[in-house]
Amino acid sequence: MNRLAGVTSPYLLQHADNPVDWWPWSPEAFEEAKRRDVPVLLSVGYSACHWCHVMAHESFEDQVTADFLNEHFVSVKVDREERPDVDAVYMEAVQAATGQGGWPMTVFLTPDTEPFYFGTYFPPAPRHGMPSFRQVLEGVRQAWQTRRAEVTDVAGKIVRDLAQREIGYGGARPPGEDEMAQALLGLTREYDQQRGGFGGAPKFPPSMALEFLLRHQARTGSEGALQMARDTCERMARGGIYDQLGGGFARYSVDRDWVVPHFEKMLYDNALLCRVYAHLWRATGSALARRVALETADFMVRELRTEEGGFASALDADSDDGSGRHVEGAYYVWTPEQLRDALGEQDAELAAQYFGVTEDGTFEHGASVLQLPQQEGVFDAEKIESVRRRLLERRAGRPAPGRDDKVVAAWNGLAVAALAETGAYFDRPDLVEAAVGAADLLVRLHLDEHAALARTSRDGQAGANAGVLEDYADVTEGFLALASVTGEGVWLDFAGLLLGHVLARFTDPESGALYDTAADAEKLIRRPQDPTDNATPSGWSAAAGALLGYAAHTGSEVHRTAAERALGVVKALGPRAPRFIGWGLAVAEAALDGPREVAVVAPSLADEAARALHRTALLGTAPGAVVAYGTEGGEEFPLLAGRPLVDGAPTAYVCRDFTCDAPTTDPERLRAALGG
Repeated sequence: MNRLAGVTSPYLLQHADNPVDWWPWSPEAFEEAKRRDVPVLLSVGYSACHWCHVMAHESFEDQVTADFLNEHFVSVKVDREERPDVDAVYMEAVQAATGQGGWPMTVFLTPDTEPFYFGTYFPPAPRHGMPSFRQVLEGVRQAWQTRRAEVTDVAGKIVRDLAQREIGYGGARPPGEDEMAQALLGLTREYDQQRGGFGGAPKFPPSMALEFLLRHQARTGSEGALQMARDTCERMARGGIYDQLGGGFARYSVDRDWVVPHFEKMLYDNALLCRVYAHLWRATGSALARRVALETADFMVRELRTEEGGFASALDADSDDGSGRHVEGAYYVWTPEQLRDALGEQDAELAAQYFGVTEDGTFEHGASVLQLPQQEGVFDAEKIESVRRRLLERRAGRPAPGRDDKVVAAWNGLAVAALAETGAYFDRPDLVEAAVGAADLLVRLHLDEHAALARTSRDGQAGANAGVLEDYADVTEGFLALASVTGEGVWLDFAGLLLGHVLARFTDPESGALYDTAADAEKLIRRPQDPTDNATPSGWSAAAGALLGYAAHTGSEVHRTAAERALGVVKALGPRAPRFIGWGLAVAEAALDGPREVAVVAPSLADEAARALHRTALLGTAPGAVVAYGTEGGEEFPLLAGRPLVDGAPTAYVCRDFTCDAPTTDPERLRAALGG
């Protein structure tokens, strides 16, 4: 076992028995490189990454390659999900140098942490114009030994170039109607009219852009925005990217038609998409959206919840195919013969027709990814449900994909928000309880005595890595959603503590710009700062949304001003690159709408009429609306102050900037005031 044997990251532990003498990211690793006068190989990946596993099997498990690495390099392995800051700064360098990026990320550094040569996956032998990994190692070793001055000059120039890449949009005004209209037009131009979604292959679920479209439609009535959101959601839900048996979404589709996924299933995708489909149902009443939201929520609880109550990060794309080979998608795909074996001849024919399983297959080796190419209404629903249940039972007997069971604070915050809202919309208190359990874990395990967040935990132990901006922002988002759903003001209190860190440690006091790491975090070659969305909302946009929501709850001008300053970047980037700042656009929609503040005051929280009024408030489509629910005179929420009952009945107040419309006791009038 190498130095990774004692770490908590499941990804690093996968490499603990490599013959490579790996180091975790640490000052000691770079001190060792200085002592030996050798360069550093930095390898960054994550546990559900297919090509990370491939490169590990081909190169890092090979004794000859390992011997060469151990002699000529100090090798450092990083889990990008534990250290998104390390990943971000070196990925920026990789993309600047090569025009592309991805994982595994392979970077060669000087002992002073400065990068000088870059790549992603390297094969064990030259292939398709790519050099072999061994050729790369030989070339870097030779350059280090014979052209050291050139190497260090290149490294220094790269670091200087990166240091000059400052985001200059802090402090600008938030976007207005013109910028929002331009952003919608930009999305319309890139929209795939035939297949849904945006752009070509590979095609990723556009979760944040979908939230913007739904909020824009709710505020402006744009049917075009709703149509793009609705059609994209239906295409994804009918495609192979969605698990038609067990619920939940794979990471992305390798084709434009959503047919063949890259089979890894990530917590963050499923949390974001669960919320999107719940919001689509809220806006349209779509039965498909309702089913997918609930199935995705159930998938998260069933397959990702940990013993401690949090949610694991991911399920692998690869699994044992039953013959000892680790194969991508083996757990999920079916051949006609496998259908016949599980269902019998007659039902197998029905299943093949319903799920689009063909003799030639839609994947590899004659296997098919299950889809819903037909309209369900032409099939017997009871029969199909029997087929689905039996296939799911048969699949459960296959070797399951590995699970990365570390708990990431940010992604659990997204899951808390999704489960809390989905549980409230569909009268599923078990989902709300799951959200509360995860939130409790975050408070109990991830928060220290100063309310500073740890990025990860595993097996009930907090990790050593500090939370980054997205952790503070997304956990706050989850707490605010939980406060609205449960009527428990303690979640608003915790949100305020976390946002105190955002204002004090992540915000530039002069410009209002936001950084991904705290001012007192470990110093890297540059302080990462990226306002654009990736697979999750950017920390910058998520923080703007959390600040805005907290300000709506409390009336805090400090938080409102900070949110508006942060939204300046959306004004600059939204019209030009709407696909990549979708969450920022969604937050801007909330700012343009108010957001609306809803207080539901009740004689008792157990009162059925009060609960009905509260649910109506939660189902309103007004963008970013916050809901306070409590008893008359209650002090848990500032919005409840001075809000009396009307004639002793449960009463709702709809306000903007703490200026309220006439109170109502009628759920229909409240619905009309909030949409939905």
